[in-house]
Amino acid sequence: MKKAITLSLTLALITASMCGCAGSPGEVNEKTAITFADVGWDSIKLNNAVAGLVAERVFGYTWKETPGSTPISHEALVQGEVDIVMEEWTDNIPTYSVDRDAGKLTELGVNFDDNYQGFYIPRYVAEEYPGLKTVHDLADYADLFIDPNDSSRSIIYGGVVGWEITEIMKKKVRLYGLDQYFDYIESGSDAILNASMVSAWDKKEPIVAYYWEPTWLLGKYDFVLLEDDPYDAEKYTEGYGSCPSVTVTIAVSNAFSETNPEFCGFLSKYSLSSQIINEALAYMNDNGADYNQAAHWLLTESHPELLQQWLDENQLQLFTN
Repeated sequence: MKKAITLSLTLALITASMCGCAGSPGEVNEKTAITFADVGWDSIKLNNAVAGLVAERVFGYTWKETPGSTPISHEALVQGEVDIVMEEWTDNIPTYSVDRDAGKLTELGVNFDDNYQGFYIPRYVAEEYPGLKTVHDLADYADLFIDPNDSSRSIIYGGVVGWEITEIMKKKVRLYGLDQYFDYIESGSDAILNASMVSAWDKKEPIVAYYWEPTWLLGKYDFVLLEDDPYDAEKYTEGYGSCPSVTVTIAVSNAFSETNPEFCGFLSKYSLSSQIINEALAYMNDNGADYNQAAHWLLTESHPELLQQWLDENQLQLFTN
C-alpha cells in the first residue's frame, strides 16, 4: 500500500511539473532576448537602437542585431530567424505584400513614409533665385552650376554608380532636355557625393545633386528638394515625374507576435519621421556619438514626447527609473 501511495504521489508531482513547464492554456511565454535585422544603413541602425533602448528599460529584454541584405533579412523574418525588422521598405521588396497577405509575417504599422529623394539645391541658392523651383527650371539656371573644368558646360551630381535610381535620374536629365546644358556626373560612392555637397555648402557655392532622406547630411545641412511633375508609376522608370515615397513598415515574425504581445503593442505605436531621423543622424555626425548614444539623446533630450506617444504611464515610469 505504501509503495502504491508513493508511486501515485510521484506521478502526480511529475504531471504537475510537466504542466508547469508547458504553461497554462493562454499563458504567454515571452522571450528575454530579441533580434533585430540590420540591413546596413544608418536609419535602421538608429531605429534598432531606439526600440532596443525601450526594450531594455521597459520590457527587460536584451537585444542584438543580425546583419544581412534587404531580401535576406526579409526572408529571415518570414522564417523566424530574426524577430523584428524596423524598416521594411515595402516597395523595394517584391514579395512583401504577398508574404504579408499570406500571413507569413505580422505587420505592426508604418514607421515613416516621408522618405523623399530627387534633385536638391542649397537653401541659400533657392532663396537667392526664387524662380528656381522645379527640375524643369534648371534649364534656365544652368549658368549657376558651371563645371570648373569646362566653362561651356554645367554639372548635375547624380547618384552612386550601380544604383537603379542613378540610372533613372540620368534618364530624367535626357528626357527633360537638360543634357543640352548639363553633364550628369555619377558618384563612385555616397561618401564622395556627400563630400561634394558639403564642400559646396561650406564655400556657399551653387550645387544641384541627387540625394535622399532620411540621412545625416539633410539633418545637418538645409537643402531644398526641387519640385517635379506628379509621380507616374508607368513612366517613372523612364525618368518622368517625382520619385515616390516608400511606405516603410515595422514587421515581426509570427512567432514573436504571438509570444510577445506587450512589446508588439509598443511597436504598433512606434513611428518616427525622416526629419526626426535626420536630426538624430546629424547629432551623431556632429558629436561623434554612436547609435545607442543618439537613441538616448533622441528620447530624453530632443524628442521626449515620443515616449508619451508610445508608452502608457506605468511603462513611462519604468523607462525613467
